[in-house]
Amino acid sequence: MNKVLLFNPRSANTKPRIPNSILSIAAAIEGLYGYAIVDGNLETDPWQKINSYLATGGFDFFGCTCMPGPQLRQAIPISKQIRTLYPAVKIIWGGYFPSNQPKVVLNSGFVDVIVNGPGEKCFPALIHALNNGEPITTIPNLIYKGEQGIVKTGKDELYDQDALPRLPYETLNTFYPLRRYLGKTYLGTRTIAYHSSMGCPFKCSFCAVVPIYNARWRGKSAQLIYEDIKYLKEKHGGNAIEFHDNNFFVSEKRTVEFSKLIQPENMVWWGEGRIDTIDKYSDHSLELMRASGCKMIFYGAETGNDEVLKRMDKGGTQSSAQIRAFAARMAKFDIIPEYSFVLGIPPAGGTDSPDQVMKQIDQDIAFIREIKEINPKTEIIIYLYSPVPTEGSDLYKKVLESGFHFPEQLEDWISPHWENFDLRRNPLTPWLTAEMVDKIRDFETVLNSYYPTVSDIRLTGFKRSIMRSLSAVRYKTGLYWKPYELKVLQLLWKYRQPEIEGF
Repeated sequence: MNKVLLFNPRSANTKPRIPNSILSIAAAIEGLYGYAIVDGNLETDPWQKINSYLATGGFDFFGCTCMPGPQLRQAIPISKQIRTLYPAVKIIWGGYFPSNQPKVVLNSGFVDVIVNGPGEKCFPALIHALNNGEPITTIPNLIYKGEQGIVKTGKDELYDQDALPRLPYETLNTFYPLRRYLGKTYLGTRTIAYHSSMGCPFKCSFCAVVPIYNARWRGKSAQLIYEDIKYLKEKHGGNAIEFHDNNFFVSEKRTVEFSKLIQPENMVWWGEGRIDTIDKYSDHSLELMRASGCKMIFYGAETGNDEVLKRMDKGGTQSSAQIRAFAARMAKFDIIPEYSFVLGIPPAGGTDSPDQVMKQIDQDIAFIREIKEINPKTEIIIYLYSPVPTEGSDLYKKVLESGFHFPEQLEDWISPHWENFDLRRNPLTPWLTAEMVDKIRDFETVLNSYYPTVSDIRLTGFKRSIMRSLSAVRYKTGLYWKPYELKVLQLLWKYRQPEIEGF
């Protein structure tokens, strides 16, 4: 039996989370092929364990999931080393990074095939074909190098999530104690990371999900979600839930049904959704969600400029007026809205319009302040715009016209400035000047001091009071320039930023 080595590289999160993507592949090959799991988040040096497995000669395939940013720091050098020391091992990458950047990945010479989207069906089919010397051209959801260049096979339908094999939690527990994945967060002392759906039914031009799922979504039933969560609660002590779906709240019916099921379990939970979707929910649904333990929801507000929202292909009906009204509505139900904003997109008039860019930054800062006035509990997440190669997007066309281009060598992606680009911390875009980036960062520092995030469980009431007092004059007067005293305080107290660390 050919064995598969599955690798989850270290992420930016400060706490390990259940590696759902790796487990979905493990579930798909369970009983067909032997496998082992290595989690870079729980290894001091994952290469030592990977090498010990490969040195046995029993593993013919290496599967690696890879998000943009920090995961590349392990995925790239380890894959390269495998190709050098074990050239017969087939290296297969999956995840957002290789799916969005297939050319640079495949041209590296040490990645053989990319799984482009869900791999529950294509991965075992790929292993079977490679084992038997069969062509892979008819297997959906793959990207590889053919004689004529990069080949993308057809996209498969999104699978019935209830019909897929259940995730092998107990098998994972033989490699790493599952309790190590249930960490203390703002939500609870043993927080479960869970993925209940695939894709998103919208086509925002700045989102890495769009090229992979093409405005498609499919979710597990509320009953199955509940059964999995209840199992993890009773068997491993989970008492809170982070739903890592791209869009958990697509279906009000499913959300309501899950809320009814989970309410007796007394568990706090969090998920990601859209303002214009959840704003259509009835008051009764929102009341039921809060009663069931829904404490906070992450939303992409993006900007307070309606014209920019259109240029971002935000879709749906989201508007600046709705963003304001929804923040107020959430306060009535005691559900904290976590609004993310994307600053620094290319201006409509062209990328050589710096005044227009700065004007938009000032408008977004003023809008964020307005949201905090409407509902002070609103959490604010600030990102710098990072281009995503979305075909047909006018916004991405503007990016290319500016002279922006991605690295042509895979190893260049692990340089510090490109890693920060993937975390939306360093844009590397020609139209954003250092002055603009400094202004955004300085405002962010003052904002985070005046309104410290509730998700930083290490920040005491005393520390919050000191930060708010020191930042009060700056915030109230708009004097954000060079807030070194606040930066030092945040560094000293290791202030956490959810946009980088999650919960």
